[in-house]
Amino acid sequence: MTQSASETTVEPSDAQRMAHRKRTKLGARVKRRIAGRIIVAAAVLLLVACGYAAWLMFRADQIKTSLESALVLLPTIQEQLMSGEGEAARQTLTELQKHTSVARVAATDPVWRGASLVPVAGGNFSAVTEVAVSADDIVNLAIGPLVGGASSVDWSGLMPTEGKIDLAALQQSSASLSSARNTVQLSYDRLSAVDTSELLPEVSQPLEQVTAALDTASDALDGASAAAEVLPPMLGAEGPRNHLLLIQNSAEVRATGGIPGALAVIHTDDGEIELTAQGSASELGRFDPTVVVDPAQIEIYSTRMGRFMQSVNLTPDFPTAAQTAAKMWEQHHKGLAIDGVLALDPLALANILKATGPVELRFQEPEVGDLVASSGLPTSLTAENVVPTLLSDVYAAIEEPSLQDAYFAAVAAQVFEALTSGDGESAGLVQSLIKSADEGRLYAWSAHSNEQAIIASTGMAGKVTGAEAGGATFGAYFNDGTGAKMDFYVRRTVQLKRSCTEDGYLQYTLMITLTNTAPLDAAELLPDYVTGGGDFGVPPGTVQTNVVGYGPDQSQLQTARVNGEPAPIGSYRHGDRPVAVVTTRLPPAQSATVEVDFSNVVQTSDPVLDVTPTIQPIDDVVLPLQGGAACS
Repeated sequence: MTQSASETTVEPSDAQRMAHRKRTKLGARVKRRIAGRIIVAAAVLLLVACGYAAWLMFRADQIKTSLESALVLLPTIQEQLMSGEGEAARQTLTELQKHTSVARVAATDPVWRGASLVPVAGGNFSAVTEVAVSADDIVNLAIGPLVGGASSVDWSGLMPTEGKIDLAALQQSSASLSSARNTVQLSYDRLSAVDTSELLPEVSQPLEQVTAALDTASDALDGASAAAEVLPPMLGAEGPRNHLLLIQNSAEVRATGGIPGALAVIHTDDGEIELTAQGSASELGRFDPTVVVDPAQIEIYSTRMGRFMQSVNLTPDFPTAAQTAAKMWEQHHKGLAIDGVLALDPLALANILKATGPVELRFQEPEVGDLVASSGLPTSLTAENVVPTLLSDVYAAIEEPSLQDAYFAAVAAQVFEALTSGDGESAGLVQSLIKSADEGRLYAWSAHSNEQAIIASTGMAGKVTGAEAGGATFGAYFNDGTGAKMDFYVRRTVQLKRSCTEDGYLQYTLMITLTNTAPLDAAELLPDYVTGGGDFGVPPGTVQTNVVGYGPDQSQLQTARVNGEPAPIGSYRHGDRPVAVVTTRLPPAQSATVEVDFSNVVQTSDPVLDVTPTIQPIDDVVLPLQGGAACS
C-alpha cells in the first residue's frame, strides 16, 4: 500500500538538532540573565525605598523634636518680653531660632518635598512643611523684632515718667508691632487654608492647635499694634487733645460694665499728660432737650440715653455711649471740645494697681478724710481691696452721695498720679492694660475718624453692629432696673447651646443664670443707697435686671423663658441684629435662668459670645458651648 505525501514523516537532521539545542541553551541563559537583572533592580529599589523611608523618618524626628523644643521656650520668651528682661530674651530667641531653623530645613529638603507629591498621603508632608515654615517665620519676623536690635520694642519707653510719655519710643515700637502682626496674620492665613479632612490625626490635631494659637496671637497683636498706632496722636503728637474718662461703677450695672458715676478730663500735649477736670454724672443733671441719639437704640433703651450721663451706656455699643457722653460734657462745659472718650471699671483699676503698687489716698475735703478715718475705710488702695472698697464698703461708710463722689474723685486722682509718675514697671502696666482690654473692661473712642477706624478693629471699640460684629456673634448684656447699687451681690453665668432645626438651619439658645447673693436681711442690713429703699418700686434687697440678648446678623428672635416658663419679651432690632429684652426680679438668695432662642443662624463659624463685664472673672461667667457641629 502506498502512503500519501501528507502522511510522510521527515526526520530532522543532526545539524538541525544541534542548532535547536544551541538556541534552547541561549534562551535559557538570556532568561537567567534577565531574571538576575530584575532581582538586582528590585533589590536596589528596595534599598532605595528603605533609605528613602529611613530618611523621611529621620527628618520627621528632627521636625518633631525641634518644634517641641521651640514650643517649650515660647512661654519663657513671652514672660521675658513682658517683664523687660532684654538680655535673657535675646538668649532665648537664639535658641528658638536654632530649633525652628532645623525644622524648616528638614521640612523643605528635596526628599520631604518629593513625599508631599504622593497622592493622598502627600498632604500630611506638605502640612508639616507649612507648620515648620510658619514657625520659623514667626520666630524670625515676629518675635525677633520684639526682642532685639534697633527696631525692638522698648517697654520702658511706654511708661509715663513725670507725667510724660516718650512719643519717639512709642512710634518706634509701632513699626515692630506692625511687622509682628503682619507675619502672624500671614502664617495664620497659610495654615488655616490647609485642608485637614484627609490628614492623619497625628498631623491634623497639632496643626489645628497651632492655627488656634496663631488666631489668638493675631488678635493680641492687632490690639497692641493698633494701640501703638493711635496713641501718639491721642497723646498730643499732632497737637493738644482732651479725653473724657468714664469710670464705670459695676455695683450698678450697665451694658458696657457699670454706671459712669465718676468723670475726669485728661489733657495731652506732645506726650505730656495732665488731669485737668473732675466731676460726677449727677453734677451734669438732666439734659432737656435730650442729646440726639440713634432712634433705633432709643426704642430699645429709652430716651434716658440722651437725658442722663448715668444712662449713656444702657446700650452695649460703646461708640454710641462715648459720643453721647462727649456731647453732654461739651454742652455742660462750653468751649471745651472732647477729642476722645475712655472708659474703665474697678477691676481695670485693680489691674493697674498690680503694676503701680498701692496708692495712698489724700482728700481735699476734710469731712471726707474724717469719715474715712472713723469708718475704717482703707486710705491705701491695692489691687486686692480696690474692688470691694469702691463697690460696697464706701456706701456703708459714707451715706451722703456728694461725699461719695468726693471719695471717688480722690481715688481717680491718686491712681492717675501713680500711673503718670512712672510708679511700677512698664511691662507690668502694658500687661495690665492688655488684660483689661481682653476682658472688655477698657474701652476707647476717638472723635477723629482716621483714628476711630483703627480702634474699630480692636476689642477696645465695643462696637456691636457692622463688620466688626460679624460672624456668629451673640451678646448677653445687663442693665440695672433697681436704681441702686445691688449688682455687687449678683453672680452670673452665660452659655450658648447649639442645635439644628428641621429645615437645616442652626439655632442657638442663649442661657443666662443670675443669682442674688445678698444676705436675707439685706433690707435692714444694707443702706438705702445700696438697696434703693424701694424708691423705684423694687423691694429693698431685691435686684431687678433688664437682661439684653443679641443674636447674629440676619438671625431671628424666637421665644424666651424664665426658669423654663414662657416669659414676656421685648423684641427689637439693632442694625441687622435681633435684640431681646427680658426683665428678672430676684429677692436675696434667689436665682433665675433666662433662655432666649435665636433661629435661622446662617453663619457657620464658631460662635463668639460677648458679655457685660462684672466683678466676676470673665472665665467664671462665660461657660463652654453646648451642642454639636454644623447642620447637614
